[in-house]
Amino acid sequence: MPILKKLFIPVCIILIIRLLFQIYFFDSLEHKAQDSLFRIRGAKQVSGDVVIVAIDDNTFQALNRPWPFPRDLHAKLIDNLKKAGAKEIIFDIEFTEYSNPYSDAALAVAAANAGNVVFCGKYIVDPDNPDHQQVQTPIQPLLDLKMNWGIVNMPTDWDGFIREYTLFEKMDKTKYYSIGVAGLGNYRLYAPEWEKGVTVANKYLNVADYRIPIINGKNALINFYGPSETFKHVSYASVVDDSSLSMPGYQGMELDEYYDLAKSGVFKDKIVLIGATIEELHDKFPTAYSSKLTAGVEIHANFMEMVRHNDYLYNLNIWLFVLIEFILAIGVFMLLSYVKPQHSVLITLFLIISLLGLSFCLFKYANVLLPVVELVILFLLLYVSALVIHYLKSQKDKKFIKNSFEKYLAPELVNVLLKDPSKLKYGGALQEVTVLFTDIVSFTTFTEKHRPEETVQMLRGYLTEMVKTIIKNGGIIDKFVGDEIMALFGVPVYTDEHALQACKTALDMRACLLQLREKWAAEGVEPFNFGVGINTGQAVVGNLGSEQLFDYTAIGDTINLGARLEAKTRDYDLKEMTIISEFTYEKVKDKVEARYLDDIKVKGKDISVKIYELISIKE
Repeated sequence: MPILKKLFIPVCIILIIRLLFQIYFFDSLEHKAQDSLFRIRGAKQVSGDVVIVAIDDNTFQALNRPWPFPRDLHAKLIDNLKKAGAKEIIFDIEFTEYSNPYSDAALAVAAANAGNVVFCGKYIVDPDNPDHQQVQTPIQPLLDLKMNWGIVNMPTDWDGFIREYTLFEKMDKTKYYSIGVAGLGNYRLYAPEWEKGVTVANKYLNVADYRIPIINGKNALINFYGPSETFKHVSYASVVDDSSLSMPGYQGMELDEYYDLAKSGVFKDKIVLIGATIEELHDKFPTAYSSKLTAGVEIHANFMEMVRHNDYLYNLNIWLFVLIEFILAIGVFMLLSYVKPQHSVLITLFLIISLLGLSFCLFKYANVLLPVVELVILFLLLYVSALVIHYLKSQKDKKFIKNSFEKYLAPELVNVLLKDPSKLKYGGALQEVTVLFTDIVSFTTFTEKHRPEETVQMLRGYLTEMVKTIIKNGGIIDKFVGDEIMALFGVPVYTDEHALQACKTALDMRACLLQLREKWAAEGVEPFNFGVGINTGQAVVGNLGSEQLFDYTAIGDTINLGARLEAKTRDYDLKEMTIISEFTYEKVKDKVEARYLDDIKVKGKDISVKIYELISIKE
């Protein structure tokens, strides 16, 4: 196959794959495969620096209050967390609308006193009109006190899963950062103008001492540490349960759980995220660990843990991946095109298994996501393409063999070659053969006595019957030289009986000629006779033609001697007009009747050769 075609097919396959992965189904399939890497890896150990205060079922049961809770209760939560030593307090609860003025003021005062609280807002886009954008900020009392805040948007993929984290949204040239970024920017030092120190450059968001890789213009991949509740969860009710607050759900029991929490140091110097984990508040999302939905507040926790420990997840650089894909496609296709189909399936399976192992190792040890489904599909398409090429080539070879040999070989030998074309060696190989030459005696004189039309008609009938006889006995017609026939035995499919086959053919040809002579005599046509020479030995056999014309033949001294033996039939009084060499005789002496004739020296040879007249095949 020309080199350009070998490049063309892999390139076309890569283009097809690029188009396929613009379709939702294939893109989702890739995501699902990458999700499985998280589950195979299992949960990773978290540092414990991030703690979640969960508004859970226990909270609603203990407080016995409807949602939303009064904001003075959140103020109490802030006070208690501050006293317990929380380094930073981040709310995944929106305070974007006013409530009771007293409660709003209490929340603002508590946050101002704590000096380390981050609130949240929301970025809203009208799905019917993307140009209509809106940002919902925390209530004005919180903004007046210069409380820091961030947005809580959660981007989902087509299948509804969360795999990325929104770093910022942009509206009217203003960037609104997420609460995760705001929390990181204010962790060491709570600063009202912290956004001024945040920069975006070279596909990285730089905040404080962190350099976060950006994908899709504004997001970051989340390296999830585990399924739901991988991070430490403390019930909201337990944090506000101190001596100053009655817990109706405890039915008169005063547990005052806060004091034990504060004493344990669970919040000491920690980032505390506050959010809903109860199903009814609909703030849970499917992630890579989709067996159990993960609360939005814990997704923020995963992001902050990842950034604080420089544990980023990366997609392979697209241009590097395309280059690798291109090199792989060409290399694998060329390999599969050369090997046998039964081997190519094993190679393809090996490549796929190796790819799966490599993708997991890259994920686990280098935090790199390899497009595993895309490469698996690439290997499968390359395998199928190579299989098709093999099939087309085999069909072409079979057609070539059939066209080349069906007129000169027995059908069963043609079928053997079709099943195993490798038996037909290209370029020539040295092997043992038996060659048979037959030539009409005094054919030139015969042609001078007969009209050309009559000569051609007789010759056609004669050659047709002789060819049938040769093919019937397993021989191959090598060539015609006028009225001369050269036949080979033992090729292209080798058999130990090739010398005997040639001898039987010569006798059958003689019997066939006798029938033809009777027919010609009845028609009043002058008959003719022929001589046969047979020799056995080593010869170079194979495709010895040119690039323009295929010629399957044999050459060498063995062939030359066979031709000279046929010519010698005129020099002896022979009944069957068939001479075999001593080399053929040694192969068949137990199976044929033969009469020693002479020792002769042929042209170009110093050593004499014994020759025999072939008489018959023994019973």
